[in-house]
Amino acid sequence: MPWREQDRMGLRAEVCAMVRQGALPVSEVANRYGVSRKTVYKWLQREAAGESLADQSRRPHTTPRQTPPEIEAVVLAVRDRYPTWGSRKLRVVVEREQGLMIPPTTIDRILRRSGRIDPQARLEHRPLRRFERSAPNELLQLDFTGHFPLERGRCHPLPLLDDHSRFLLGLVACANEQRGGVEAMLTAIFERYGVPEAILCDHGPPWGTKQGRLGLTRLSVWLMKQDIAVIHGRPRHPQTQGKLERFNRTLNAEVIRGRTFRDLAEVQAAFDHFRDIYNQERPHQALDLATPMSRYHPSSRPYRATPEPFDYGAEVEVRRVDVTGRISWRGAIIAISDALAGEDVGIRPIQPEGTMEVIYRRTTLKRLPGPGRDQATA
Repeated sequence: MPWREQDRMGLRAEVCAMVRQGALPVSEVANRYGVSRKTVYKWLQREAAGESLADQSRRPHTTPRQTPPEIEAVVLAVRDRYPTWGSRKLRVVVEREQGLMIPPTTIDRILRRSGRIDPQARLEHRPLRRFERSAPNELLQLDFTGHFPLERGRCHPLPLLDDHSRFLLGLVACANEQRGGVEAMLTAIFERYGVPEAILCDHGPPWGTKQGRLGLTRLSVWLMKQDIAVIHGRPRHPQTQGKLERFNRTLNAEVIRGRTFRDLAEVQAAFDHFRDIYNQERPHQALDLATPMSRYHPSSRPYRATPEPFDYGAEVEVRRVDVTGRISWRGAIIAISDALAGEDVGIRPIQPEGTMEVIYRRTTLKRLPGPGRDQATA
């Protein structure tokens, strides 16, 4: 018959008593109680030795396959240096620094035994499908990550991330989110790393506005003057800048969360240290555990403090934007953007549609009806 858990010790004692009585042979007692003769003799031996008849641990006295303590110590030391990193990243660092090739599954077991893994956090992790540009400097992602308080003032972190390599070109602790600080940061970065093909940012200031025409700001025009395409993410869709969103979580986990900083200088020192680790030491899951530095190279396009005049070509009519953000074209007043005041824009035909488009250097601003059609002054 089946044995209930609470009856096991009593039934085992009963089996031993039946055997000691001698009324039945051991084989018959074992058969009636549904166990083997070997099990009955084991219980008899344990009872004679004064041991408990309760279930005993199946764990072996020795574990020859368990990782040696000195290896576990190496893994845990690296984990303590990088407490938010998982087994794959830790494996790369241990191999790089110690020459030890430890499977990620073994590192996972070491972390679980030492209480370094949060089971709930593992359940919440979901792999994402990733998209990236084919080469460095094709697209940079830029945005403020919010702000956090300091003992004196507050900090607005501003990262600039390469879409292809995840290389962190800059991470600045800003006092505010105004154009002046952003432009100074970008100038220093462009002077060192060159100019990208495009920058992806959101619609908010200082690189975008919902109030101005075409959403242009002085900062976005400054970028366009370097022949950088300014791309705005979809409103209320932060996943458009998914790599930057993911980076922000890493920054919060490894630098900001749980810490109190005195001032911006202290934050910047922490940011600089983190940036070195992020670019040169931290294996990146999306890069097959390579580092961003190994995938990045500077742009071949140099930054020019005074950009060269742009040649629109013979087929393009050039107009100067006035202080109100408008141009005059073939008897019509056309609103462009006051952010472009003083700049030259071009008007060129689009074939075969027969319409016209207004461009600023390499950026298309808007379309116009073709010659002879109604030209709105909006």
